[in-house]
Amino acid sequence: MSNANFKRQFPKWSELSPLLKFELIRFGGREARLAKALTIWDLRAIAKRRTPQGPFDYTDGAAETEVTLERARQAFLDLELRPNILQDVSEANTKIETLGEKFAMPVGIAPTGFTRMMHSEGEIAGARAAAKFGIPFTLSTLGTTSIEDVVMSAPDGSNWFQLYMWKDRDRSMALVERAKAAGVKNLMLTVDVPVAGARLRDVRNGLVVPPRLSAKTIIDAIPRPEWWMNFLTSPPITFASMTSWNGTVAELLDFMFDPSMTFDDLKWIRSQWDGTLTVKGIQTVEDAKRAAKCGVDAVLLSNHGGRQLDRAPVPLHLIAEVKKELKSDIEIHLDTGIMHGADILAALALGADFTYVGRAYLYGLMAGGQAGVERALEILQGQMIRNMKLLGVNSLDELEPKHVKILATHSGLGHLPK
Repeated sequence: MSNANFKRQFPKWSELSPLLKFELIRFGGREARLAKALTIWDLRAIAKRRTPQGPFDYTDGAAETEVTLERARQAFLDLELRPNILQDVSEANTKIETLGEKFAMPVGIAPTGFTRMMHSEGEIAGARAAAKFGIPFTLSTLGTTSIEDVVMSAPDGSNWFQLYMWKDRDRSMALVERAKAAGVKNLMLTVDVPVAGARLRDVRNGLVVPPRLSAKTIIDAIPRPEWWMNFLTSPPITFASMTSWNGTVAELLDFMFDPSMTFDDLKWIRSQWDGTLTVKGIQTVEDAKRAAKCGVDAVLLSNHGGRQLDRAPVPLHLIAEVKKELKSDIEIHLDTGIMHGADILAALALGADFTYVGRAYLYGLMAGGQAGVERALEILQGQMIRNMKLLGVNSLDELEPKHVKILATHSGLGHLPK
C-alpha cells in the first residue's frame, strides 16, 4: 500500500529491537492487585469484590437516602482549581504541623468502628501504615482493637483516641484514662450521635457484630474465601471499649450513645483531659463558636461521613465562614467526602488546617490489609504532590482561597464514579 506522504522501508532490527520490550506477566496476588489501583475508586472496586456485602455496605453506605455523602463528594468535584504558572516547584512537599505535632501529610486516618470486620488486620494495619507514612491514626471507641494493642503495634506512630460519651460516664472516663496511660496526646470527642442514624443498608443486610454464618452469608462467601478464612482463623472480634456484643449495629449504637449530652459535658471533658482536645461533628458556625468557647483545640467539621443526619450540611462549604468567625484561635479540621489528594489541597486552600479520611483508608484495607492502606496513602500522597506542582506551590502554607473557586452547589449528582 503506497502513501504519498512518506516513503515505506523495511524496518531494521536496530530500529525495531528497542520497541520489543516485554514485561513479565504478573499473576494474581496482593501486590499485583494493589499495583493496578491508580485511584481510591479503584481500591473501592477491589474491596467490593473481596469483602462480604454486609461489611462492605457498612463501610460504603450512609444514612437514609445517602444524599449527604453524595453531596459531600460532589462538592469537591464542583471546585475549579486555579494554578499559578511558571513557578519553581522543584521542592514541593506535604509537611504540616497540627495540634503541636509535625506530620508528613495534611491528612490523618479518621476513627472507624468495627474495623476488623472489614479485614482481619483491622486497626493494627491502619496504625502501622499511618506510622510508616508519618500521619496520625485515630482509634474509635467502637474500634475492634484495644487502645493498648494499637499503641504497642505502632509505638513510633502518633496514635489518637476518639471518644463517644456513654450513658455510663464512669466507663467513658475509664477509657480516657486508659488512653492517657497509653500515651495518647489527642482526644477526639464525637458529638453528632445522640442516636444512631438510619443506615438502611445495614438494616436490609441484617448486619450483626460479629458477622454470623447463615445461608445468605455462606453464599456470599463463596467468591470471597480469603475474607472468611481470615475471619474464622483470627481472634474473635472484641472492642476497644467492651469485651463483646451480640446484636445489630443499630442496637449497639443506641445502647452506647448518650442523647442527654450538652456543651456542659464538653466543658467537663475539657477539664478532665490535659492533652489536646478535638471536637468532631461540628456542622454549623454557631456550634463551632460555642465549642471554641469551651476551650477545645480544634473543631472537626464533619457530618459523620453522611451516616447520621440525612441532608446535613456539606463540611467543605462551612470552612470559609467558620474560619472567618474563629480566625486563628483554634484549628479547623475537616472530613467527609475526600477521595483524592486534590480534595485535601482544596480544603486547605479554603482555610482548613487538617483533614481526615475514613472510607478511603477502609477501601484500601478491604482491598489488601496493611498493604492496601499503604497503597491508599501512597495514591493520596502522589496526587497531592502532583497537584501542588501543577498549582504552582511548594508548600501547603502557600495554598490560598485564590487557588479554588466553587463553581456550583450540589450540581450534577449522579455522575460520581461507582
